[in-house]
Amino acid sequence: MPMAADEIVRLIKQGIPDAEVEIEDLAGDGDHYAATVVSAAFTGKSKVQQHQMVYGALGGRMGGVLHALKLTTMAQRP
Repeated sequence: MPMAADEIVRLIKQGIPDAEVEIEDLAGDGDHYAATVVSAAFTGKSKVQQHQMVYGALGGRMGGVLHALKLTTMAQRP
């Protein structure tokens, strides 16, 4: 069963409370999303560390319930 976009947003915000999250369903199938996540918690962290924080917030759903997530992360908006 595909994962709803609002559930992805809820989980990320639960794990990274100050996060601003934008989700786009890339294929219209509920399995392929793009997410932009902005959080001050990313300050000083590498992109890999930022992505690990997001994956951690998703609680192991990547590759299972959530098939694909293209991530863009940043500490602040440009």
